[in-house]
Amino acid sequence: MMLTAFLLGLVYVVLIAVLVAAGVGAITVAVIACLLFLVQYFTSDKLALASMGAHEVTADRAAELGLQPLFAAIERLCIQSDLPMPRVAIADTPMPNAFAVGRSPATATVCVTTGLLRLLEPAELEGVLGHELTHVQNRDVMIMTIASFFASIAAFIVQTGFFFGGGFGRDQRNDNGPSFAVVVVVAGVVYIISFLLLQALSRYREFAADRGSAIITGRPSALSSALLKISGRMDQIPQRDLRAASSELAAFYIFPPKAKASVAALFATHPPLEARLEALAKLEAQLQGSR
Repeated sequence: MMLTAFLLGLVYVVLIAVLVAAGVGAITVAVIACLLFLVQYFTSDKLALASMGAHEVTADRAAELGLQPLFAAIERLCIQSDLPMPRVAIADTPMPNAFAVGRSPATATVCVTTGLLRLLEPAELEGVLGHELTHVQNRDVMIMTIASFFASIAAFIVQTGFFFGGGFGRDQRNDNGPSFAVVVVVAGVVYIISFLLLQALSRYREFAADRGSAIITGRPSALSSALLKISGRMDQIPQRDLRAASSELAAFYIFPPKAKASVAALFATHPPLEARLEALAKLEAQLQGSR
């Protein structure tokens, strides 16, 4: 994950250097980038929850809705992993899934769908919750938010290049810097490379979260069983629900909504199910051998 993040940083440095060389002042780049980053940093979790139609549920409200087992499981896992209790949100959708958002453990929210609550047994649900809490513990939601920021900027430059291009050439006629066309090409290349690196980073974080869940719960087989159930149920989910869930948020789910639509693992946000099950089986053997 560190290597991938480092490579992403190098790619983004190239983008910034080309923007500055093309005539966009360094201060202008810094101000615009900071403003956009702050907006994304402080609102990405709220936008993610809103996109799923999720609503936060308090502990008092949980008793009325029959969600005490969910809250009890999260509280127990937080104690085991030395984490503060996150906010809990529920998304009313038949798609069985879960995700965690938040820039730090203190601001984290764990969201589960009603489809997941109906599908899994208590031990399997704990495995999924342990996976999401590991994302919180590793702060990799924040890492993904930061890592995707400049990729979004590159995509924006390509899509609305005429807006940025208006000032190039007029103010920098005597410069030897690259033309605006070069900036757009570089932005496009940066977006493609960063997209591939982000997918790789997402896959690494899923392996790490699976391992964290196995360690916290002590039952890797429970998470394996949950993943198999979720995978099998995905085939039965209406396409409209899958399309609604298949957005940039897909990287944050415990299981991708369109897992079987991935032509190559290179473009997938999650590792292949078989690879995850194999890794969990090895962890199960290690844990049993240490007892």
